[in-house]
Amino acid sequence: MTVWFFWGFVAASNGILIPLFKDKFHLLQWQSQLVDFAFYIAYTVGSILYFLVSGFLKKDILNKIGYKNGIVYGLIISAVGTLLFIPAAQIQSFELLLSALFIVGLGFSLQQTATQPFMIALGDPSTGSQRINMGGAVNNLGTTIGPVLISAAIFGAISEDAAKNASIESVKMPYLILGAIFLLFAWFFKASKLPHITNDEEVEIGTGVLKYPQLVLGMIAIFMYVGVEVTIGSNLGEYLKVSEKLDASQISPYVSLFWGSMMMGRWTASIPNFDVSPKTKNILTVVVPFVAFAVVLIVNAIRGSDISGLYIYGVCVISLIIAFFLSNDKPVRTLIIFASLGAIAITIGLFTTGRVALFAFISGGLFCSALWSAIFSLSTAGLGKYTNQGSAFLIMMIMGGAIVPVIQGRLADSIGIQLSYIVPVIGFLYLAFFAIRVQSVLRKQGIDFDKDVIKGAGH
Repeated sequence: MTVWFFWGFVAASNGILIPLFKDKFHLLQWQSQLVDFAFYIAYTVGSILYFLVSGFLKKDILNKIGYKNGIVYGLIISAVGTLLFIPAAQIQSFELLLSALFIVGLGFSLQQTATQPFMIALGDPSTGSQRINMGGAVNNLGTTIGPVLISAAIFGAISEDAAKNASIESVKMPYLILGAIFLLFAWFFKASKLPHITNDEEVEIGTGVLKYPQLVLGMIAIFMYVGVEVTIGSNLGEYLKVSEKLDASQISPYVSLFWGSMMMGRWTASIPNFDVSPKTKNILTVVVPFVAFAVVLIVNAIRGSDISGLYIYGVCVISLIIAFFLSNDKPVRTLIIFASLGAIAITIGLFTTGRVALFAFISGGLFCSALWSAIFSLSTAGLGKYTNQGSAFLIMMIMGGAIVPVIQGRLADSIGIQLSYIVPVIGFLYLAFFAIRVQSVLRKQGIDFDKDVIKGAGH
């Protein structure tokens, strides 16, 4: 679960780097989104390399090296990327900084490919989803803390002067420390008594899985979902600069709140995986989101941010709780309800101003939070021996996090940052359509998710 924390920490911290790089390198909004492009496209490149090398060796890579070594090598690759920040910042090269983030993401791609099956294999397979959901909860703790710590390391104080005085070289120390931590944990995993485990099942090679319409529809859904999740947070800094007149040193509470909204939903979505009574489950569904909200407030208060303006966001948290009660843990219903509420929330942000618009955009994180597992479950249902292959294709579509933010950034340069948020509205609407369409597809195959619920992992 430690590596899940790192994935979230780095990914969310990109939201702090984007406005810093835009200001210091004098970039257009779409160019600043190349930060996320470099990071997330690495997942796709990593998946393709995985397929190519496995095909060349005629043996699955992880079956050759083992899951534990996959994590070790992934951490080393990511460490190389973080350490590349030092010369990149020294010579102030935007291109080299993007290359550094790409290498970090490449390492994460290998880590993610190895970690989820490893966590399942480390215990009873029937409880594997519980361990993965716990990993997802830790991931979102990283997304909440990451922007706050990286902002503190780069800017120090929260003030206009802090943003003006910050330089590209300010990123060297936090990423040097992060690289050292990656290497430390690589050594920890290598030296640990965790077993050497491989998958002895026959691995299907090829594209036969693409004959299943639920997988093809699901690939588009994963592309849209990750794109929506990333683009809302990544363009938030520019929106805060334009609408709230905040500089790069002052945005971390709101970036943290967006990713913290994901944590509120993920923690709540994990409740059904534990053996609790229906009454206790209902109580936890109300309490857990507010506990996660309190964590966001406490982290930002420690940073020195004024959190009094964030309290009203509790109203949005209530809407999340209602959504969970309405969805009743069913993937199709969850997708329809959460995607529809996400589209409504972002639309409200398009046509309002001030705090209403700001919190409407941020609440997109609440409604993204429960979507990954539902999409994954529906997309891989009925794939049989092609399930692993289908999962690999779905992971490949994380490229949505690379492409969609650039599209919104390009749109922001032409029609303005607020109206550019029409992009996540379109993404949410597709996800609602996917739920309705895939339910029909699966019913024709004899699979009814109103009765049979398959739980998946969170991203």
